Amino acid sequence: MTTPLVQVEDLTIDFGAVRAVDGLSFTLEAGAALGVVGESGSGKSASASALLGLHRGTGARVTGTVRVAGTDVGAADEAELRALRGAKAAMVFQDPLSSLDPYYTVGDQIAEVYRVHNRVPRRAARARAVEVLDRVGIPDAGRRARSRPHEFSGGMRQRALIAMALACEPRLIVADEPTTALDVTVQAQILDLLHDLRRETGMGLLLVTHDVGVAAESVDDILVMQHGRAVERGAVSEVLGAPRQTYTRELLASVPRLDEKRAAVPGPRTATPDAGPLLEAVGLRREFGRGAKRVTAVDGVSLTVRAGETLGIVGESGSGKTTLGRMLVRLEDPTAGRLRYGGVEIGSLGERGLRPFRRELQMVFQDPVASLNPRRSIGESVADPLRAAGETDETLIRDRVRELLERVGLDAGRYERYPHEFSGGQRQRIGIARVLAAEPKLIVCDEPVSALDVTTQAQVIALLAELQRELGIGLVFIAHDLAVVRQVSDRVAVMRHGRIVEQGAVDEVYGSPQDPYTKQLLAAVPTLDPAHAAARRATRSELAAA
Repeated sequence: MTTPLVQVEDLTIDFGAVRAVDGLSFTLEAGAALGVVGESGSGKSASASALLGLHRGTGARVTGTVRVAGTDVGAADEAELRALRGAKAAMVFQDPLSSLDPYYTVGDQIAEVYRVHNRVPRRAARARAVEVLDRVGIPDAGRRARSRPHEFSGGMRQRALIAMALACEPRLIVADEPTTALDVTVQAQILDLLHDLRRETGMGLLLVTHDVGVAAESVDDILVMQHGRAVERGAVSEVLGAPRQTYTRELLASVPRLDEKRAAVPGPRTATPDAGPLLEAVGLRREFGRGAKRVTAVDGVSLTVRAGETLGIVGESGSGKTTLGRMLVRLEDPTAGRLRYGGVEIGSLGERGLRPFRRELQMVFQDPVASLNPRRSIGESVADPLRAAGETDETLIRDRVRELLERVGLDAGRYERYPHEFSGGQRQRIGIARVLAAEPKLIVCDEPVSALDVTTQAQVIALLAELQRELGIGLVFIAHDLAVVRQVSDRVAVMRHGRIVEQGAVDEVYGSPQDPYTKQLLAAVPTLDPAHAAARRATRSELAAA
C-alpha cells in the first residue's frame, strides 16, 4: 500500500480564541487533485497553509498531524521545512503582486528560488527560470524574464507564480484561490495550465477556492468545509451531481449559472418602459495622457438606462467598463460625447452645475474596505450623504441611519462599530446603505460581488433586486462574471478595448451571441458539470493548437 502524498489527521488551528480549523482529516494521493471549497471563514486557506508549515511563528496554535511528501510538518525543524517548501511542495497564492518582489525581475526571482534548493551557477538558474516561464505560456520568455512584476498583466503574474512553483519540480502544488481576481478567459487558461502540468509531471494539486465552478473544472475530488470542519468529501461528479449534505446543496444552489434566467422578484416592478430613458450616453469617449502616451479607455460608447431596469456591462480587465461606469455618474469627465440624465445634458457640466444631480447618481464600489473610512463608525459613514444634503438634526440622522442599516439586513445596534468588525458581505451592505441614504435614482455597481462567496453574492444580488423593485432605481451592473450578470440584468452590453461590441436583451445575447468575442467569453465560464468541463477543456486545447 502506497503512502499518500498528503496525510492530514485531526488538524486543529486556533488563532487566539478563534478556532479556524477543527479536527480536519483528509488524504491526497500522488498525482491526484483535490478541491477544498467553502465560504470565507470556513478554514480552507488556514488548512492549506498548514501543509507547508506557514503558521509557524505567527502565534497560531496548531495541533494534529500533517505529513507532506514524507515530511512530518509539525515535527520538522527549520532546515527540513526549507527543504520541503519549493522542492517537495510549493504554494501559489491568490495575489501575485504581494508574492513577487517589485524591485527584482521575474526571472531573477525564479532563479533565486531554484538556487536555494540546487547548487548551480547563476547562469544555469536563469536558464531554468526562462525554461519554466516558457512552460507556463509566457510568450518570448527569454525577454520577459528580464521584466519586473508591474510590467506583467494579472494573468501573466499568476503564470509567473506557477512557474516559480514549478522551478524545483515539486511533488505537490497548493493553489490558494489562484484565479479569484482574473477574467473568465484568463481563468480558463490558468485552470487548463494546472490540468496539463499535473497530467505531464504527475504532481499532486490541492486547489483552494470559494468558486465551486472552478473546482469542477480542475479536480478529481472535492472536500467541502464549513466552520473549520469537513462536511462532505467525494468524487467531484458525485458531490456536485448528488450532494448529500444540506450545506453543500445550499452552496451549489447559490452558484450563478449561465443557463439560469433572471429570477422574478415578488411584487410589482416599477420600471417605466413608456417613459424616456433615465440616463442616455451618446458617443462617450475618455482619454488619458497626452501625445504619444495617450490611451483611449472608452471609445464612442452609446447606451441607455431606464428607471427600474438593470443594464449589465461585461468585459475583461482593461475593457473600459469601470471608466465608463465612473463617467455615467460623473466621477470621471468625458473627453467627448454627450451624457443626459432625466433629459438634462450633464456631460459638460462643471462641479457647481452637477451639485443638484450628485445625490441622484450614486456608485457602489468593488472594494467596500477602501470606500469606508476605517477610523469612523459605520453609522457615521452611512450618515455622510444626509449631512451633505443639509440635514442637521442628529436624532433624525441617527434614526434614518438605523432604518437604512436594517433595510440592508444589518443590526441597527451596530451603528458605533467599525468596518474591520464586519465581514466582506456585511461591508458591501454598509456601502449600499450609504448609497441609499442619498435617495438615488440611478446606481452604478462596479464589481459589487466579485470578492464575495457565492452565498454572500446571492444575498447581495437579491438585496439589490428587492431595492430596485421597491424604489424604481435604475441599475448599471458592471462585472466580469457573465453568470452573475445574466442573473441580475434585463439588458447587457459587452465591452472590449473601450467599445461595446454587442448589446441587447440579456436572453438574446446569451442565447444567440453574434460577436466572436462574446462567444469566447461565454465559452470560458466555468461549468458545474465535470464531463462538460472536460469537453470544453479539450476544445480549448484544440483551438490553441490550431
